[in-house]
Amino acid sequence: MKPPAGTITLAGRQVSRVGLGTMRLTGPGTWGDPADVGAAAALLRDAVHEHGITHIDTADSYGPHTVEQLIRSVLHPYPDRLVIATKVGMLRTGPNEWTPHGHPAYLRASVEGSLRRLGVDCLDLCYLHRNDPRVPFLDQVGTLASLQEEGKIAHIGLSKVSTAEIDLAATLVTVAAVQNKLSEAQPNDTRTAEYCETQGIPYVPYAPLGAGALAQDGGASKALRWLLDLGENVAPIPGTSSPAHLGELVGSLS
Repeated sequence: MKPPAGTITLAGRQVSRVGLGTMRLTGPGTWGDPADVGAAAALLRDAVHEHGITHIDTADSYGPHTVEQLIRSVLHPYPDRLVIATKVGMLRTGPNEWTPHGHPAYLRASVEGSLRRLGVDCLDLCYLHRNDPRVPFLDQVGTLASLQEEGKIAHIGLSKVSTAEIDLAATLVTVAAVQNKLSEAQPNDTRTAEYCETQGIPYVPYAPLGAGALAQDGGASKALRWLLDLGENVAPIPGTSSPAHLGELVGSLS
């Protein structure tokens, strides 16, 4: 299978440059199971086995926990070519409620939970989901670094960070990827994408279709091409809950 939009090196492997975001594979408010679990399972299978997508992005907070469990139930044992990235450091207390929680004990417990739910001994790529302002940033990054030394995380990423935070984290770890919000509808973070390119860091835009606003009337292809043209380090992760829509997205890039 030819991967959509070519490949990129991420977490030490060549993966499809366009990945799959899985936030939509939940219930309303990113809470609980999706309305159609069968369709969500079919989407994951199609992404990997039909469309050549080899980068799946998730988080322990999606559901919470339900998407990691779904990924395991559908895709485990995982193909060698597949990179599954997850994120820790976000506390969920209800639908549409998100609270950064970077206490070292919570981050450690979250990583252990993700390992168990995904059915792996080591996470391919684990992002700090958010910088918790109540906890020193380097304490949060340092916790992930300790887990990496223990063999529980292979590569460490950062989500929703500034260039200054990237530089600060780089004093402790090799930053394997940066995941920030960027789309043609909200292009404010292009400077960070460009900075990551100078540092040799893959930049993974989330909400690349503007939370669906750019997916209307065939606009998804244009929106993804806009991102891909920003630099060879840019690897968007569009999300959808529809297997048919995923097929249209991939087809538009071929």
